[in-house]
Amino acid sequence: MDAWREKVAKGNLIVVRYADDLVVGFEHRTEAEQFLTEFRERLAKFGLELHGEKTRLIEFGRHAEANRTQRGEGKPETFTFLGFTHICATRQKTGTFLVLRRTDKKKMRQALQRLGQQLQARMHDSPAQAGAWLQRVLRGYYGYFAVPFNTSALSVFRYRLQLRWRHVLRRRSQRARFDWRCFGRLCDRWLPIPRILHPYPEQRFNALYPR
Repeated sequence: MDAWREKVAKGNLIVVRYADDLVVGFEHRTEAEQFLTEFRERLAKFGLELHGEKTRLIEFGRHAEANRTQRGEGKPETFTFLGFTHICATRQKTGTFLVLRRTDKKKMRQALQRLGQQLQARMHDSPAQAGAWLQRVLRGYYGYFAVPFNTSALSVFRYRLQLRWRHVLRRRSQRARFDWRCFGRLCDRWLPIPRILHPYPEQRFNALYPR
């Protein structure tokens, strides 16, 4: 990547990588297309290839929506990376460009399915024991996904987790009905309300580049 940036790229180029997941941003479309071709050839020399379904070229960034509107095209495509769906957006008050990061729906379903199975295995734990465990689970989940503008997705996750816990408690109690007020107190006691834990982009920028 460093060699390609120095020898080939004329515009800006950014790279974000985690393990074998990679996102590369280019200022010019022609360079993106050239890089993709050469990257495929480079990997092929080592018997490797890009993931066919995950690898694609999209127009993304602060000018993407205006450019696509001018051409009579729809909204900019989104992409999923490290559990987040990244979306081109603008702030309502100022109209400035913003990258929205929302929890990937597929990842959320998988997490809820896994937690539902674990709750079933813990069916005979007391409500306090199960609640303490769920509290740790949610804090860990928020620790990763509680990024700016993702509160609505966190609230959906908490609510759906509540439903799974209530289902297990109803089966455990062996009663036809379960008191919602009692269950509400359990949730208030053990399931933390989502809040943003990571700094907003401008706060990170100001920390790195103080005035």
